[in-house]
Amino acid sequence: MRAQVQQVADGVHLVHGSDTNWVILADGDAVTLIDTGYPGDRGLLLDSLAQVGSSPEAVTAVLVTHAHTDHIGSAEFLRTRHGTPVRLHQAEVPHARREFLHQVGVGTVLRQGWRPGVLPWAVRALRSGGTAHVPVAGPEPLPAAAGPLDLPGRPVPVHTPGHTLGHCAYHLPAAGVVVSGDALVSGHPTSRVRGPQLLPTMFQHEREHALASLRLFEELEGDVLLPGHGPVHRGEVADAARRARERAV
Repeated sequence: MRAQVQQVADGVHLVHGSDTNWVILADGDAVTLIDTGYPGDRGLLLDSLAQVGSSPEAVTAVLVTHAHTDHIGSAEFLRTRHGTPVRLHQAEVPHARREFLHQVGVGTVLRQGWRPGVLPWAVRALRSGGTAHVPVAGPEPLPAAAGPLDLPGRPVPVHTPGHTLGHCAYHLPAAGVVVSGDALVSGHPTSRVRGPQLLPTMFQHEREHALASLRLFEELEGDVLLPGHGPVHRGEVADAARRARERAV
């Protein structure tokens, strides 16, 4: 299995998995991994690390944008097999432990099945392990203090709630890159829109908060957006967020 790995800046790679993305920040063979895809993406995940000259043992930390199954599919595998710390916003820690699950349910998906693209996406999601139970037993909260993390890529966490309570984007100021997770995407199989947008309402835990969080992206400097779904978006991140907000209201 070969992963689709795209280098977007020095040491910054976007990887396309099964309808979801993850990001590798490389410093030599040491890397920071942002998200891990679906459980069924594990082979692609391991291949993507090999393609950038790294390995699971060299993953310094897994940073999680949010604890939906299509983003933490191999987080616990890396934690238990290789001792990799899994870090995420404090508000997302109980979500990762599966003390609760704020994720679109099968019933909601079936009720939306008449919409173009929904059923084909749902079938792929099921095949990739979208309904698997993949809690992270020992998630670690990100530090409360603002500023860059002492990890490859020096990512700066930005709390962007709405899609989930503890959703977190990661800003790479030196590279001009924003890793936006699902708070701001550039496409999705269930959406006919192309370009910067919010995910469809059925995927949002609190849509109004998700809409409000777009203003946080308008404050970030950068010209490369790496979303949780869709292709890399090039252009001012602030403009992308404004476009998404205009489309959503």
